[in-house]
Amino acid sequence: MSTTPESSTDTTVSRPDPAQGREHDQPTFVDLVGGARIAMMTTVAADGTIMSRPMAVQQVDDDATVWFFAFADSPKTVQLALRPQVNLTFIDGDTYVSASGTAHLLDDVAKKKSLWNPFAEAWFQNGPEDPAVALIRVDLTGGEYWDSPGKPAQLLGLVKGLLGKGAPLDGDNAKLELG
Repeated sequence: MSTTPESSTDTTVSRPDPAQGREHDQPTFVDLVGGARIAMMTTVAADGTIMSRPMAVQQVDDDATVWFFAFADSPKTVQLALRPQVNLTFIDGDTYVSASGTAHLLDDVAKKKSLWNPFAEAWFQNGPEDPAVALIRVDLTGGEYWDSPGKPAQLLGLVKGLLGKGAPLDGDNAKLELG
């Protein structure tokens, strides 16, 4: 049976929950990624090439602002200066979050000092005052998350699906309004 995505009877089509508004979605985002150490940051190069790289998350604010350090002369900072639109991808166990927004390059020594930690020190040995250390603030506007059930529930759901006893469990999926 073929149905359109608008059909409410087709359970095989992914239909994420709509965003519920910033008041609800920002705390949900922070809860899902607040403990993440790494995010994949995707930028766009001058020639239109899409580039992704792992970045150490320094902080996730309650308003879903995400902070990173980078070398001021790195290719990513050049890309951000030309095209500040980014996508951040977080993976934590069986939880996946993708969020997009605008990156801002800052030289705010006070903020760099407040975010400074031993991991930053390992990468940027000259300290937060060094102008070679760029601060990246990402103001997110929206996203989506997928929160899968644990491995035993996934396996049980897969077996049920293979036996024709129902669809595998796919967990929660919802859009996020962040900015």
